[in-house]
Amino acid sequence: MNAPRATTKISSPPDAEPKRFTDPAAAVAELQRLYTEATGFLNGAFNRATAEGDPGCRFRAYYPEIRLTTRSYGHADSRLSFGHVAEPGVYATTITRPDLFAHYLTQQIALLIKNHDVGVWIGWSQTPIPIHFAVLNDDSLSVPQDGVLPFLMRDIFDVPDLSTTNDDIANGVGFAFEDGAKPLAPFTAQRIDYSLARLAHYTATDAEHFQNHVLFTNYQFYVDEFVAYARAALRDPASGYTALVGPGNVVLTDPDGDLPEPAKMPQMPTYHLKRGKEAGITLVNIGVGPSNAKTATDHIAVLRPHVWLMVGHCAGLRNSQSLGDFVLAHAYLREDHVLDDDLPVWVPIPALAEVQIALETAVAEVTELEGYELKRIMRTGTVATIDNRNWELRETSGPVKRLSQSRAVALDMESATIAANGFRFRVPYGTLLCVSDKPLHGELKLPGMASSFYKSQVSRHLLIGIRAMESLREMPLERLHSRKLRSFEETAFL
Repeated sequence: MNAPRATTKISSPPDAEPKRFTDPAAAVAELQRLYTEATGFLNGAFNRATAEGDPGCRFRAYYPEIRLTTRSYGHADSRLSFGHVAEPGVYATTITRPDLFAHYLTQQIALLIKNHDVGVWIGWSQTPIPIHFAVLNDDSLSVPQDGVLPFLMRDIFDVPDLSTTNDDIANGVGFAFEDGAKPLAPFTAQRIDYSLARLAHYTATDAEHFQNHVLFTNYQFYVDEFVAYARAALRDPASGYTALVGPGNVVLTDPDGDLPEPAKMPQMPTYHLKRGKEAGITLVNIGVGPSNAKTATDHIAVLRPHVWLMVGHCAGLRNSQSLGDFVLAHAYLREDHVLDDDLPVWVPIPALAEVQIALETAVAEVTELEGYELKRIMRTGTVATIDNRNWELRETSGPVKRLSQSRAVALDMESATIAANGFRFRVPYGTLLCVSDKPLHGELKLPGMASSFYKSQVSRHLLIGIRAMESLREMPLERLHSRKLRSFEETAFL
């Protein structure tokens, strides 16, 4: 193995002075120019190094950044929970993939300029771009493990630094950049790049296909129904949907075309029913368990979706419930433990009125029941999320007592995790579950319990989730992004 060596000479793209912009579109164009220059430089250097060997110098390029300095508290509309900084000062954020985030960046920069009546500065940051993230944009390149190349990667290029890739901003632990600037956005460029790479791995689809409305489920039944719904939508020109993308980045525009599965399915198969301006719906089958739920939401959060919902199966805890009934969560009992270090259990996870109304309205529309009659098939209440699928096999008096004291009406393994991570990352969230068993009342999840009535609910359940998403799609962002999700000192960007 090659021994590490000290490299003193650093080769970088030419220095450039920061530029001030009052036109959001022009600011984003400059971000794209700088990012393309930086990644192009690194990719070219990587190609030469792998072909020619140790170049005898270090290659380094930096992420572009947005920087804002304001001496005023601004003129922000007090009804807005975003688009402005909390107090005078210097603010910045590093930027990656400005092509992918162009619409988001244009929108957020426009609000900053409007609310503070100042320009933003675009230039190089002080954060190097790791070579692993630079080559992600070039399908012809990949970074091999150390030992394959005739030099140590970290001697020649910057590599991911997990000591600075974290959720300090989202967790509110007092993050500041090295020069003292406060964060403008909830994620740094390195944190975003890390998640974009993870998303491609777990879902087998590129980040560019993700839509702003994300449905999570824990069963394949829902995937099958989603694909069937997508095919029907593609047959209807009035639907507005343009394509269905499946694992392996297979794009389907012909409603009767094939949607082949990759030879090896990913851990979290993901399907995207696309619509202009990312206004379609993404369905992620996260499988079973809070760890999967946290993994998926940790990484999808960097895409800044407008809302995510859980539609899956649960255990009904009341004898008055029947298999196939719905549960609309309005509170969460968190016994999943996967977020305890990032979001203490004493933090309440509030129900969001806009999402709750959209879900209840969708249930009423699809079932053609309303008012008091709706209570025949839907219960609102606390949903408990646990990390032990076979909790019934242990001494149950303790868990049952807590479930009773919390007034829980249902138990699953994902919903509270998804809602809590939505709260942590400021992504609107909601939960509508379908009762698949009643373990406290002798109706265990066994093959014989899957009655035809229960099976029929999967189609209705998914349709309700889609209808709710389509309703929320029409809602202005300033209404959907409630101040319930924002703390005392928030980043200006959503």
